[in-house]
Amino acid sequence: MRAQGIVAGVAVAACVLAACTPESSAPAPSASESSGSDPVPVLDYVALGDSAASGPRIPEQVGAPGCQRSDSNYPHVLAAQLEVGSFVDVTCSGAVTADIVSTPQSTSSGEVPVQVDALSADTDLVTVTIGGNDIGLVSTAVGCLTFTESSATNVCKDRLTAGGVDTVAAAIAENAPNWGAMLDAVAERSPDARILVVGYGTYLPDGGCFPTQPMLPEDADYIQDSITAMNVALKAQADEHGAEFVDTEALSVGHDVCVAPDQRYFEGVFPQNPAAPLHPTAAGMAAIGDAVAAAVRAE
Repeated sequence: MRAQGIVAGVAVAACVLAACTPESSAPAPSASESSGSDPVPVLDYVALGDSAASGPRIPEQVGAPGCQRSDSNYPHVLAAQLEVGSFVDVTCSGAVTADIVSTPQSTSSGEVPVQVDALSADTDLVTVTIGGNDIGLVSTAVGCLTFTESSATNVCKDRLTAGGVDTVAAAIAENAPNWGAMLDAVAERSPDARILVVGYGTYLPDGGCFPTQPMLPEDADYIQDSITAMNVALKAQADEHGAEFVDTEALSVGHDVCVAPDQRYFEGVFPQNPAAPLHPTAAGMAAIGDAVAAAVRAE
């Protein structure tokens, strides 16, 4: 999420769920034919999105430092798997939907162009992960962190749903039309492209795992339920605007922030892998890349 993050150590360490500078990666080698006989289509691939796609702190970081983009993020995994003809990765930590379609993004290393500028009429594959920063998901999660287990007044869910109004659900409803308009803008730039909206994963198990991750059970469920609601809205917009949705929640069940470090697809408040707090790990990026590649091949 834009310039939002988590303070690690004794407090919450600043972490960006989406704030980086665009970088174009070198074209991946193209494949002329499959292991059998039929030629493999040569794809011109562009990756758009926020830090859930860019991979902050995962080695090796490449491109403009402000975008915190990894050469092991899921777009790079996908490009290698499909052996695309050309590949441009403009994912950037901190990105919101406006940074994709209309507003150059400010980052710690300078301003980066609107992400759709990377598209052309020749682009025939686009992935996009966006939405978390639009609804302030990371800052909301940070506000739910607590080191006190018993707290009659410290249940974050109660504050966020006071008066019968779910503030995160309202933010999702408000932003959903913008996600659809963004998909239309992508299709306008690249009318022949196949567009895949890649969703957000299962960061937290049922009930969380306090105190391993400092969030009360009610709040852990609320945050993950909100991620699910965002994915539902993203899928609805994809369906309505001629794109496809790739679910990553199911594949990441059992690989959340509460499991052993070597099993995690997402890092927790105190990272045990080289990844930003509440962001995908290298293993998570590999799994997401595999899932997107399977979706592309299943056409």
